[in-house]
Amino acid sequence: MRAVIQRVLSAHVTVDDEQVGGFDEPGLLVYLGVTHDDGPDEVAWLARKVWELRLLRDERSASDVGAPVLVVSQFTLYGDARKGRRPTWQAAAPGPVSEPLYDAVCEELQRLGARVERGVFGADMRVTSVNDGPITLALDTP
Repeated sequence: MRAVIQRVLSAHVTVDDEQVGGFDEPGLLVYLGVTHDDGPDEVAWLARKVWELRLLRDERSASDVGAPVLVVSQFTLYGDARKGRRPTWQAAAPGPVSEPLYDAVCEELQRLGARVERGVFGADMRVTSVNDGPITLALDTP
């Protein structure tokens, strides 16, 4: 799994001009990509890492302050644009594989105590956010 995590002051996601998730307080925006060999071990590792990373102000984690987490699926994190002008998406897992793992990450974050907001898997989404810092971290599971 691959995640891009941003410390934000607010974040919202809309689909068809309707807000489907978001918050207006300090928290984390997580873009999540899934590859072919991801499974339950990656889900558990990534959710715990996101929840416990000390990315918020004063070196606090989302778990320390109960900060909200907006998780947005993004297969393009596994895009490869090293050759030519058109990226390939071969490293991204297909929807039937990645959607249950996306759901599992959100559920694991909730189990750990997070207030989780979500995008809509596979939808054409508009994500708006106010990056704080700015702090942006790219993270791959081991």
